[in-house]
Amino acid sequence: MSRSQKSDALIIDTLRKNGYKATTQRIAICRFALHSRDHPTAQRIYNEVRKMHPTVSLATVYKTLQILTEHGLVQELDLPQSQARFDSYVGLHINLVCMQCGNIQDFDDKTAQEMVESVTAKAQFTRTGQRLDIYGMCKTCQDRTK
Repeated sequence: MSRSQKSDALIIDTLRKNGYKATTQRIAICRFALHSRDHPTAQRIYNEVRKMHPTVSLATVYKTLQILTEHGLVQELDLPQSQARFDSYVGLHINLVCMQCGNIQDFDDKTAQEMVESVTAKAQFTRTGQRLDIYGMCKTCQDRTK
């Protein structure tokens, strides 16, 4: 079974287990949300899926994203001065958020992982999720302002 077939099987299983039909529109929404690495908004997902499925509704996009969020397949990022964005990388990482252009970059850092593990162990806290955001200005925007 190919990676995309496994991904589709997970999508279909998640939808059906939650009482939703696995329509081609919902599968397309899930595919885009789960494979996008640039933290798209619901509006962007809607615009992209609509190219292949012109009858998809924005409500279907929001409901499908809600299902993915509830099942830990994406994280909803409510950021200052921005529409909610969706992150398909749900593992422990840092989001570097540019307050100038709105770009979000995923950054893996072993030190951050060790810090989270240390803090939760010391506090005897069972982590069920996490989110680490750092706000500032990306290199591209810094170069533009020079």
